Amino acid sequence: MSLTEALRDRIQGLIAADAVVLFMKGTRFRPACGFSAGVVEVLDSLVPRWTSVDVLADPELREGIKEFSAWPTIPQLYVRGEFVGGADIVREMHASGELATLLGAPEVKPPEVQVSPRAAAVFRDVTAEAGPGEAIRVRISPRFEHDLAVEGREAGDLEVTVEGITLLFDRMSAARAEGLRIDFIERDGEAGFAIDNPNAPAQVRPITARELQGKLAQGAVRLFDVRTPQEQAIAAIAGARLLDEAVRAEILELDRGTPLAFHCHHGVRSQAAAEFFVNQGFREVYNLRGGIDAWSREVDSGVPRY
Repeated sequence: MSLTEALRDRIQGLIAADAVVLFMKGTRFRPACGFSAGVVEVLDSLVPRWTSVDVLADPELREGIKEFSAWPTIPQLYVRGEFVGGADIVREMHASGELATLLGAPEVKPPEVQVSPRAAAVFRDVTAEAGPGEAIRVRISPRFEHDLAVEGREAGDLEVTVEGITLLFDRMSAARAEGLRIDFIERDGEAGFAIDNPNAPAQVRPITARELQGKLAQGAVRLFDVRTPQEQAIAAIAGARLLDEAVRAEILELDRGTPLAFHCHHGVRSQAAAEFFVNQGFREVYNLRGGIDAWSREVDSGVPRY
């Protein structure tokens, strides 16, 4: 394919959006091939934040980035605007230590963490019979999934003491934990830890048909239909725009704080579309739970079900 100036400018914009950008199959949190997954694992072990661009969601971009980089395969890694290489080169640079230097893998310091008095009391109870050297380990995955466990210390751990409680972090968990707040909530007969992490990236937010109706009435969100034109002809939500290539390009020109919502028939295709725009930096993105079928059942029975 011929690399148009518009596509070239778009690729340059994606590369400039972050210091570390990986064009890959799938996303950082859902790699769709082994080579992409391998590079994701390497990057996640070195830096806490970087951007993935899913070429499977955009065939034009998938071919365009190959011509732009003069590199025939995916994934492709860019660091501070410069092309680094594909999976094999990333693996070799990681093994030699060159990649960590290039990325400027940060020196990780013990994070500032808040533990509520109630959470601290529970931690004291669960560690009362802990063995020598054991403490509360906090793990934070690249997807910002949080796990708490009573475990022993390991080489390289960073320790934080707060409210008299010792918390253990591995290097990358510590890098993702600055400002972490841990509470313990008891409500309606249920109890558990509540963890608030200000470093967690934006996620697609499920929204019910009723909730979406309210936001549309307030003009608080833009709604897009990811189904086919044939499906839209059968049933449609008033005000929803069909997501074609022209509309996709129009959305990518919007401010990243613009609220977006997506729907399909039952909510599967629209989830993938919503994740694409989250990965493009949009911070408030909704997926209609149950799709237009839920809208027909819960909001407007005049919309045909099919």
